[in-house]
Amino acid sequence: MRFEDLAVGQTLPKLAIPITVTLIAGGAIATRDYFAGHHDLEAARALGSPHIFMNILTTSGLVQRFVESWAGPDCEFRSLKIKLGVPNYPGDTMTFSGEVSALDAGQRCVDVALKGSNSMGPHVTATVRLHLR
Repeated sequence: MRFEDLAVGQTLPKLAIPITVTLIAGGAIATRDYFAGHHDLEAARALGSPHIFMNILTTSGLVQRFVESWAGPDCEFRSLKIKLGVPNYPGDTMTFSGEVSALDAGQRCVDVALKGSNSMGPHVTATVRLHLR
């Protein structure tokens, strides 16, 4: 990815992520989030949830995966601002979409506005600032 090739409004390629029990439970465990609603079906149901649900740190990691798969491994994350919406449950798919929302030529930074949606609506909306070498 070259900074000089970017333009405000440029769209990122969509990325579909199948939401599985393994992704949700594995992401929670990998981030040391042992809250039962992320890995125990009965505990999640006792909370009023139909199934286990994804934690915010897994969502954050998937946002970073989406942006880095577009920008490349040499990008440097400067900021990540996320807002959660509807839950991610197993058996659904979250599809990311995004676009370049701002460019700072002096700092060689690009802002990306993105959304990750599932069948119920937006799971996450985010703004990411990257520095490109």
